[in-house]
Amino acid sequence: MTGPAAAAAFIAPWMDRYQAAWASNSAEDIRALFTEDARYETRPHDPDAWTGQDGIVEGWLAARDEPQDWTFSWELLGVDGSTAFVQGVTLYAGEQPSYDNLWVVRFDGSGRAAAFTEWFMARP
Repeated sequence: MTGPAAAAAFIAPWMDRYQAAWASNSAEDIRALFTEDARYETRPHDPDAWTGQDGIVEGWLAARDEPQDWTFSWELLGVDGSTAFVQGVTLYAGEQPSYDNLWVVRFDGSGRAAAFTEWFMARP
């Protein structure tokens, strides 16, 4: 599926798998979310973007969160063809800051992300 509704069909199951990977920190779960040549930017135009499945796994695990330390909620803001726009809130336990998130996820035809860019901002 690569038509205009691709992102709309892919985003909910992908978000479920993303949160499962976030909780498991399993390399296989993380790898399954992304295409072989995907790019994961932790900020727009990131010169240190994680590239390829192995690079994404390495970057993810280096910055990993433990599952008991966070909760996450999200809503779909919109789609444009194969691109989804997601607004999220990450709440961390204890004294850690919580964040408002904006994610842009570009899908390939199989429902895996070919590009992922996030913006996050600490909540006051």
